[in-house]
Amino acid sequence: MNSIPETEWIAACAHRLQRHWRSVDPLELEALAAELAHDERLRAMLPTLAAGEWLKPIEQA
Repeated sequence: MNSIPETEWIAACAHRLQRHWRSVDPLELEALAAELAHDERLRAMLPTLAAGEWLKPIEQA
């Protein structure tokens, strides 16, 4: 899904991460989303799916 501009991808990914971690500073989640955007495998996914994929080990714990 590289057709989504990186800034929009990061914003959508950060929003999904915030649904999991409501108490974490949104700027920290945006920084994490920016790091995830540099992972080619995750960046190829829709941002919400990429965040969910990254969260799988945490949510299963």
